[in-house]
Amino acid sequence: MLKKLIYASFFGIAALPALTKGQTHTSTFSGVKISAEKMEVNVQFYSPAIVRVTKSPINHNFKKQSLSVIKVPEKVKIISGNLNNELYFKSSKIIVFIDRNTGRVRFSELNGKKLLTEKDRGTNFSSVQDNGHETYDVKQSFTLDTAEALYGLGQLQNGKLSQRNQKVLLKQENTRVSIPFIQSSKGYGVFWDNYSPTTFEDTPQETSFDSQRGDCSDYYFMYGGNVDGVVAKMRELTGQAPMKPLWAYGFIQSRERYKTQFELMDVVKKYRALNIPLDGIVQDWQYWGPDSNWNAMAFDKKTYPRPQAMIDSVHQQNAHLFIVSWPGFGPKTQQYAEFKEKNMLIDFDTWPPKGGAKPYDVYNPKARSIYWNYLNKGIFSLGPDAWWLDSTEPDHINIKESDWYQQTYLGTYLNWLNAFPLEHTSGVYNNQRLTSDRKRVVLLTRSAFAGQQRNGSDTWSGDLGSNWGNLKRQIPAVLNFGMTGLPYWNVDIGGFFAGAFVKDGGAKNPEFQKLYVRWMQFSTFTSMMRSHGTDIPREIYQFGNKGDWAFDVQEKYINLRYKLLPYIYSVGWNVTHNSGSFIRPLLADYPNDRKVRNLSSEFLLGKSLLISPVTDKDVQDQQVYLPAGYWYDFWTGEKIAGNKMIDKKTPIDVIPFFVKAGTIIPWGPSVQYALEKKWDKLDIRIYPGADGDFTLYEDENDNYNYEKQKYSEITFHWNDKAKTLTIDSRRGGFEGMLTNRKFNVDISPVGAENAAKGKIVSYTGTKTTVKL
Repeated sequence: MLKKLIYASFFGIAALPALTKGQTHTSTFSGVKISAEKMEVNVQFYSPAIVRVTKSPINHNFKKQSLSVIKVPEKVKIISGNLNNELYFKSSKIIVFIDRNTGRVRFSELNGKKLLTEKDRGTNFSSVQDNGHETYDVKQSFTLDTAEALYGLGQLQNGKLSQRNQKVLLKQENTRVSIPFIQSSKGYGVFWDNYSPTTFEDTPQETSFDSQRGDCSDYYFMYGGNVDGVVAKMRELTGQAPMKPLWAYGFIQSRERYKTQFELMDVVKKYRALNIPLDGIVQDWQYWGPDSNWNAMAFDKKTYPRPQAMIDSVHQQNAHLFIVSWPGFGPKTQQYAEFKEKNMLIDFDTWPPKGGAKPYDVYNPKARSIYWNYLNKGIFSLGPDAWWLDSTEPDHINIKESDWYQQTYLGTYLNWLNAFPLEHTSGVYNNQRLTSDRKRVVLLTRSAFAGQQRNGSDTWSGDLGSNWGNLKRQIPAVLNFGMTGLPYWNVDIGGFFAGAFVKDGGAKNPEFQKLYVRWMQFSTFTSMMRSHGTDIPREIYQFGNKGDWAFDVQEKYINLRYKLLPYIYSVGWNVTHNSGSFIRPLLADYPNDRKVRNLSSEFLLGKSLLISPVTDKDVQDQQVYLPAGYWYDFWTGEKIAGNKMIDKKTPIDVIPFFVKAGTIIPWGPSVQYALEKKWDKLDIRIYPGADGDFTLYEDENDNYNYEKQKYSEITFHWNDKAKTLTIDSRRGGFEGMLTNRKFNVDISPVGAENAAKGKIVSYTGTKTTVKL
């Protein structure tokens, strides 16, 4: 009946069915506005699969400009009509229904299958005063199917993958990234576009977002069909992620903190002398001197007398330098004085304690430009390569009730606090790109918000304690973070606070060594492999010498990371070019497998590599679930049928690591840094048992010329039945591109330490087929 009614309707929405007495409607651009239950209800298609729904009290005048959403609504063809008490609007992807009496909105697939329904009278406004302005506590409730799972909400530390039956306060804090976004196992997502502290709660009766401040209920419904599809819709709505430079996927060494420029330079020298690969080193806080001079964006003359020589030394050793920058300023800095004079400080205490520092008003575009001008003049002009943007929540200490009502450029702080990291990173990203396009912007941030992926942001999980429980919780944390649409996430290898191990030998303590190397094994497969922490220095040589197990295991995984760089960089291109994800839950590829709905101990890197980190102290055999199909044990080459749980032995140097049948992996050369050798003799490893494809991506590695189509793609096709590998003609090109190269094609699964013994194929850019 529904299908007949829909197809008997008409294109366009200008001639809506008649409404009952007292009801009004207005056609809008690809949408409609109606009045119901003393509310104005506005439904607008942004695309055939993305719909914005706003509700506000009648006659409450306000302006709403999203900070996260940058998509401009499309002109969408819509069929509309009337069904019982509901108006309906059908695009080529979904149907939206609006109850004419209550304003309730619901969504379904084209075949009528229910996706999401607002709870009857589930939009609630409680009037509050906000510095003399009338606004509301806004709550929007939905009803969900009992069986569906929910994911997202940012980075939580609750150890759960599905967020059903949870109550979470979404408020930015160190170790907690709060993003009011959920996606369902039914293939849809909801972005609640509000920046104030928001309580998400899921009960048997309802699922709701309840924000402390808001002029309207404002959410975006998106239908993607599956995990990857929903992520792609969120990127379409809030922005695409730019490419990271190749070097940023290499190994990064840090410490809290290097205290002189000579100490920092010495670390790079030691890595080079030991032949341990390294691509980045991080200068953490207090290079500016005392706390009163906090974040002065200038080097202290006593401890960093020649900063240009330091940066040049790092570059001469083919490494890259991160410099830390904070959003708060000490009272004796020039920045503090200028921001105070221009009323661009937010008047509450931030880190460090008793230092008198205040954060600048990140919501003010002029303040963001001033921030960059100081950062550019004092630091960027010297040539560093990346930024460590610490305290991007920001830290808020000595809290007073009045702090929440500090006036910012956009309004009181309470209204906007969750978007602080988004606005702060936007200022650095946009202004660096205006200053120079020669280096891709790399931002290591401690917090994030919806849309921050467009700022070159790679968020780390914050200042965690060094323990096994925290390590285990990071797997569901990164999976939920990625399902909000932000692809790049990393950890402090070993956890940040390691004081519990100091008395018993620090880095020589076998218990800390065990925890650290297991954490490193996990980090090998995240978007940034980075060692950092306080209490115990983490450089590889602190753990012993070559021949010592704690040293050798680290060396093994650092080298594994570099071998995987061609695969990892191509996954990065899929993130940028196809709205892909870096780390993915198993349910992304196996949505009908109920066993993976809440599987929080494993993940996929790209589409082909399955990783199950060891997160228990004394485990000798780890249970790993392999989904349907065939899988290869990376270390042994054993082929295993999936759809079952297996036991994998886990000596200290082994992380359970499996490769899906049909996978093609380009295997990089042994190097000391990412750009040491060209990829002119790559091993191409094929894991037979199914057909497969892989696209090798290459570009100029660290500029934005890829945005001008200066890159190349080479696609490999494996035909399992015919046992042939077809290498397609190269697409695209760029300056310095390899025009002639060799591929060593190997069909036999081999472990990390084994050299490929395959067929050498000369490739000049034209289509080639190899029989194996």
